[in-house]
Amino acid sequence: MTITRRTMLAGTASVALVGTLRHAGAQTAEFNYKYANNLPITHPMNVRAQEAVDKIREETNGRVAIQIFPSNQLGADTDMLSQVRSGGVEFFTLSPLILSTLVPKASISGIGFAFPSYATVWPAMDGELGKYVRGEIEKSNLVVMDKIWDNGFRQITSSIGPINTAADLKNFKIRVPVSPLWTSMFKAFQSAPASINFAEVYSALQTKIVDGQENPLAIISTAKLYEVQQYCSITNHMWDGFWFLANKRAWERMPEDVREIVARNINEAGVKERADVEKLNATLKEQLTAKGMKINETDPDSFRQKLKDAGFYAEWKGKYGDDAWAILEKAVGTSLS
Repeated sequence: MTITRRTMLAGTASVALVGTLRHAGAQTAEFNYKYANNLPITHPMNVRAQEAVDKIREETNGRVAIQIFPSNQLGADTDMLSQVRSGGVEFFTLSPLILSTLVPKASISGIGFAFPSYATVWPAMDGELGKYVRGEIEKSNLVVMDKIWDNGFRQITSSIGPINTAADLKNFKIRVPVSPLWTSMFKAFQSAPASINFAEVYSALQTKIVDGQENPLAIISTAKLYEVQQYCSITNHMWDGFWFLANKRAWERMPEDVREIVARNINEAGVKERADVEKLNATLKEQLTAKGMKINETDPDSFRQKLKDAGFYAEWKGKYGDDAWAILEKAVGTSLS
């Protein structure tokens, strides 16, 4: 990391602190809760979360004060998952694929090339598939909000050249989040996946520990990954979101009417954030090109066929079980079989 980048992150922390404590008398709230996430303060998720926090405080007459800790300030994803379970933080947003380290079936929404577009994502995640996953999450003694927030379709960046077909991924050293599904998928592509928490991605790319990584365009932009990656290939290889999780004991400490206010505002903010991310991603290709990235489009056919040939879909159908897989295929079609 450079001094400039450390300074930038320190500034981010200051902005977050000022933004969340700007209400006079914040310390007098009946419920002082912490919300942690791994994204920069400028990402739509934190912008909309701040709006929700403000509305919650107003509608509860100051009883609930939620402080936002962005950019992994309280630890890496796996650390914060432990904290939300123990009560170290009260709220946390996490990708279902990383959540699968605790709730194995949560990652079913991230199966490679399952969703062709947002037109299939939201009916599935607001419908039967999302309901199924939330039921699995609740078995792990966590509270989960009804509306999943958007991370976006994930793209592959590289410092060594563009990814045009599945063949280009052979022996490619790629950072993936700490999740069995990601590791499995890139092994099926004969890549060399390395599980690295997001807090360490920039430095791993900068020091060439890995050749590339994969993330939605909004994260590639807000985390400034274009500074250490030259190529961006539009693969749309998986859709990813963020479940808004709560510590069950902290949640149940709030009266039912207060919980309703908190849940409603978080869910409404999540729906607005979805529109923000989709709109942002639509403009980012041009912005990233202006920052020096070389962007190329790809065809999903070679990638999907490679996964089929490697037995990836059959393996994960067996892991999730026939019932869960049937819910997925009902939402996206049977092209994965």
